[in-house]
Amino acid sequence: MRNEQVFSVQGDAELIARAGHLFESAQTEFLCAARDLKTWSQPEARAAISNRMRATDSADFTSRKLLSPVALVDEEARAHLRLVQSKGALVRISGSQLPHETILIDRRVVILAGQHTPTGREYTVTASQLLVDGVHSLFRAIWDTAVDLDTYLRSNVPHLDADGRVILQSLASGLTDATAANRLGVSLRTYRRRVAELMAKLEADSRFQAGLRAGELRLPR
Repeated sequence: MRNEQVFSVQGDAELIARAGHLFESAQTEFLCAARDLKTWSQPEARAAISNRMRATDSADFTSRKLLSPVALVDEEARAHLRLVQSKGALVRISGSQLPHETILIDRRVVILAGQHTPTGREYTVTASQLLVDGVHSLFRAIWDTAVDLDTYLRSNVPHLDADGRVILQSLASGLTDATAANRLGVSLRTYRRRVAELMAKLEADSRFQAGLRAGELRLPR
């Protein structure tokens, strides 16, 4: 960071222009805390974060992603986190209030994201060791009380009644709506309404995603 202890930039493009090299400089630890996965609007910024979260081939390199439950609102987000995790990153979900985005690199640099503004987000970058150590301590304190991704997904299981389980089994079996409705003894309209309710309960955007989500949660079919 040259001789600058603290500086601010406006928007993703300026952040990458002035601090993009910091992402690639990580040697031992890359920590990221965020409310969701939508902080970065520019592809270059998203790519820089994703690359460091996945680059965990070295046993001496640690990558951690700390998120709030809102980051799991759709299947695309969950799939992304499973991919990040499969590459070696550690992913945990916390019920504590988290900032928009906080990144710590090798315990020597912190990048803090501000709120949305008409001209883009403001990012503060600091190498002040006092600030870095303070943010690092807060991160670890929240991390230690958070739940790993797989455990969270398994524990966050919605309750399904008997009809809900039959509907889930019907979707998995590929039955037509008419056949499934007949087996349940309900009208086609009622069956489709219950399918929509089941999809909402499973936070799925499609019937296919409902099946994936059910498997992810290990729901009985």
